[in-house]
Amino acid sequence: MKTIEQSKQVQAWLDPVREIESKLDNINIALELLEDGSDEELTNESAAQLSAIKNKLDRLEFIQMLSGPHDRDNAILTIRSGAGGQDSQDWAEMLLKMYIHWAEKQEFDVEVLSVSEGGMEGGIREAILTVKGSWAYGYLRAEGGIHRLVRKSPFDQNHRRHTSFASVFPLPDIEEEIEVDLNDDEIRIDTFRASGAGGQHVNKTDSAVRMTHIPTGIVVTCQNQRSQHRNREVARRILRAKLFELEEEKRREEKAKLEKTKKDVSWGNQIRSYVMHPYRMVKDHRTGMETSSIDDFLSGDIQEFIEAYLRKSSQS
Repeated sequence: MKTIEQSKQVQAWLDPVREIESKLDNINIALELLEDGSDEELTNESAAQLSAIKNKLDRLEFIQMLSGPHDRDNAILTIRSGAGGQDSQDWAEMLLKMYIHWAEKQEFDVEVLSVSEGGMEGGIREAILTVKGSWAYGYLRAEGGIHRLVRKSPFDQNHRRHTSFASVFPLPDIEEEIEVDLNDDEIRIDTFRASGAGGQHVNKTDSAVRMTHIPTGIVVTCQNQRSQHRNREVARRILRAKLFELEEEKRREEKAKLEKTKKDVSWGNQIRSYVMHPYRMVKDHRTGMETSSIDDFLSGDIQEFIEAYLRKSSQS
């Protein structure tokens, strides 16, 4: 399976390169024909092909920047509400929908693995989803951090302006590709009834799973799958990714000589601000990039911001 995936990755490079070579051959033939006299149609066609080649080369150059050890991998994305109460839980759900829309626009496969519902008025406390496709993690690592929303609160009877926060944590979906020590003796598994809408839809069996890694204290809960067996599989997968990230964080701490700082999900730590009142704007504080099309942005049109951050980070 791994060999097939590696073959697909090589093919993903070879196909556009071969296409560029073919277009260049056509342009060289056109140039030879144009030496015998001008031909407006042939000139315009050659100019269009040159433009297409430039776009292809720009794209390959950008993909080349996604050269991290796991940039090509699928991603596991965790979205968690922060300071702001009910508004932040609603904001976290808005972000969940935004990333689902973005993944669909990129033709990635997306699956919600787990959702922890918010209060009586809706929203979510936490959601975990997997995004499958080439360079999914490479793209989504640009989204890691605190996202801040400013708007008139729909939960405030006086319609006052509220500020909400939510955090986004991308992880590579490493599955079985690297060694992560998961000793079953160090894992405690608890089962319970998954929460539901009640009535005929209430879960009658203990299908939900809570998996605790005793040495680290990492807890993973999964209740969205149809069976306890499937919930166990998904929980184990998420736990592997979190343990991997823990080890990576330790390495980063050593490299930075323990100068790492933790950021709270609160004011002053945001990577991006989304303002709906008194004006409408999305601003990325890392790149300075802005847009007033906040509705389109929340509908998943975020790729331009992702690429701007990745280009800037590759130069630093």
